[in-house]
Amino acid sequence: MPVLTLTAGTLVVQSAYPDPPFDIMQNGTATGFDIELMRAVCKELHVTLRPVAYSGDDFNGIFDALVKGKCDAVISGTTITPERSALVLFSQPYLEFNQGIAVNAARTPRVTSTADLRGLTAGIQSGNTSDRVARDLLAQGDIAGIRYYPYHGIASALDDLEAGDIGLVIKLFPVISWLAKDRPQLKVALQVPTREKLGIALAKNRTDLCAAVDAAIKTLRANGVFARLKQEWLTG
Repeated sequence: MPVLTLTAGTLVVQSAYPDPPFDIMQNGTATGFDIELMRAVCKELHVTLRPVAYSGDDFNGIFDALVKGKCDAVISGTTITPERSALVLFSQPYLEFNQGIAVNAARTPRVTSTADLRGLTAGIQSGNTSDRVARDLLAQGDIAGIRYYPYHGIASALDDLEAGDIGLVIKLFPVISWLAKDRPQLKVALQVPTREKLGIALAKNRTDLCAAVDAAIKTLRANGVFARLKQEWLTG
C-alpha cells in the first residue's frame, strides 16, 4: 500500500537547482544523485516522484513549503543542522561531506591552508551552510570579507571568481568540485573538515513518512542501488 502523501500516489519533492551532482536540470528533466535516489525511494514506496524547483534567493526558505504543506519532502544536498531541525523532520543521514574552497589558481596558485586566503573576499550563497565557515574564517582574520549571492546565483559567484572580483567560493565539496571542473582557471584548493551530514527533510508531523523513507533507503543500500548511484554521480 502506498504511503500517505499530499497528492495520492505522488511524492512531491522540492529541490534547489543547480546543485550538481545532487540536483541537476537537464533539458527540462530533473536528475542528479538526490533526484535519482528519490526516484528509487518512490519505487520502493509505490508512489510516483514529482520533482519541483525551489526559486527563492535564500536556501533556508526551501523549508517553508514543508511547513505550509505544499510538498512532501525536500532533498537538495541538505545539511542537517539544529536550526533546520527545529522547523522540519530529517531522515537518517544518507551522506557526509566537508565544505570545499575554490580559488582562482592563476591569481592565487599557492593556497595550501586557510592562512593563504588572507586579504581575499569569499563568495557565499545566501542560506548555505558555507556561511558558517566563511564567518569563522573572517573572525580568524583568514579572509577579508564575505559577499553574498542569491542561491540560484552560484554561476555569478564563479564568474566573479574567474574575473578576480572575489578571491574564493565556499560550497559543499562535491558541488564546488563539479562546478569548477569546467572552469580551467579555478581549482578546489582546500577542504574544511565540517563533516556535514545530509538528510531528507519532511514535515514535523510526518514521522510515518520519515520512517518509510528511512526503510526504503536501507533497502537501497542492501540491494546495491545506493552504491550504484554513488558510483554514477559521486565518483571522480
